[in-house]
Amino acid sequence: MFAGDVGARNHWEKRMRVVAVMNYKGGVGKTTLTANLGAVAASRGLRVLLIDLDPQTNLTFSFFSIDDWHDRLKDDRTIRQWYQGEMPGRELSLADLVVTPERVNRALENPVGQLDLISSHLGLIDIDLELAALLGGTTTLDGSKRRFLDLHGCLRQALADSHFSNAYDLMLIDCAPNFGLVTKTAIVASELILVPAKADYLSTLGLDYLVGNCAGLVKEFNDYVNHKGGGGGYTPIDPSFLGVVFTMVQIYSQQVTLAQHRYIEEVRESSRVPVLKSMIRNSPKHFGNAGESGVPAMLHNTGKDEVVKEFDQLADEVLGALASSTGAHQ
Repeated sequence: MFAGDVGARNHWEKRMRVVAVMNYKGGVGKTTLTANLGAVAASRGLRVLLIDLDPQTNLTFSFFSIDDWHDRLKDDRTIRQWYQGEMPGRELSLADLVVTPERVNRALENPVGQLDLISSHLGLIDIDLELAALLGGTTTLDGSKRRFLDLHGCLRQALADSHFSNAYDLMLIDCAPNFGLVTKTAIVASELILVPAKADYLSTLGLDYLVGNCAGLVKEFNDYVNHKGGGGGYTPIDPSFLGVVFTMVQIYSQQVTLAQHRYIEEVRESSRVPVLKSMIRNSPKHFGNAGESGVPAMLHNTGKDEVVKEFDQLADEVLGALASSTGAHQ
């Protein structure tokens, strides 16, 4: 449905999709997947915004050099500045943080497509403590519930602005490998959650825990929305898991190695998170110098090698799921 050079936007109703990309375990290829999936979607004619909420800032450095980041973004154009202050977004518009990476957009062959970015900052790691302090700033029950909704719903409210809904078809949020308050704002803002994972014990260990934490957050948020006098201006949320996509898969003789196949099947049979058909193989050739050129590997490789085909299949699966989704996170 979305393969090849088909104009993907023709298949979408006029509604922006927001997807959180997350896993508690780092080193699973989360940022590489986000950068390349966003680039493939843009190459198919979608207008894509990537939001970097990981303090490691690797998604940002996939498109901007460290020198560029220091010179152009570090001081006043990162998501850290937006989360700071009395309440996130009150002192700075999220729209003012959007930047358009030149190199990747020059590499897009589809003139309709676009890829924009909101940069992260290494200092974002301290923001969770600042936000947690804000949660304790009221003494009444209704005031506490309202503060909870304002903090957890801040990103959702910002993305509901017509600037974003008119400008973008797809947003991918690269979350930190934790369940802190910043990550929670991404879950509340999202329609779907995509979980990259390696096929090993540590990367799959926390999947059910992640599902349980997300369910608890959704229940608490919706309880506060429905509480008398507590949820004015907010509506319930219902983010769902798009699925697990296995990354850095080891292939031998065109087959997944036996050890990894066992983990994949265990997750498929026992996890509450669906497993996508698509898998992305381990490929230092494609991803070893990720970010150096400012253009994700899938736009570098015009030939249909196996990794390019895998990302095409992943894009088909993700965009197809989003096109048929009826969720309403706004």
